[in-house]
Amino acid sequence: MSQTHIQSPRLIRLPAILIGEDDLDALHRLADQARGHLAAAAEQLLTELERARIMTQDKLPPETVRMGSHVTFTTEDGLSRTAELVFPDRADIAADRISILTPVGAALIGVSVGQTIDWQSPDGRRRSLTVTAVSA
Repeated sequence: MSQTHIQSPRLIRLPAILIGEDDLDALHRLADQARGHLAAAAEQLLTELERARIMTQDKLPPETVRMGSHVTFTTEDGLSRTAELVFPDRADIAADRISILTPVGAALIGVSVGQTIDWQSPDGRRRSLTVTAVSA
């Protein structure tokens, strides 16, 4: 007789996030226009935007990830990475520019230094990242 191992589900971490009004408008337009293979990422982005606290762009704390931010984060396996969060037309992994229309890009928007967020990778695995630094 075989034993079945049941893992207890890990709580999903979705920290409070902040989005500037200018970014909100541009990201809504972008998500509304996304088609094809970008549609799922656009849905994820819209979900993040819906739960965000909105503020004027100039009131957004400097340690909050916004479009164009250079963000350093560590993953659940301890790897550290620094990248710029950009619109899809500027994305280039080799140049460390992450598109907002990727799972990790949508997870990063609005997160502040010290916060951890869970996200789902394209292969379906649950991942997490912690923001350690943000600069303009």
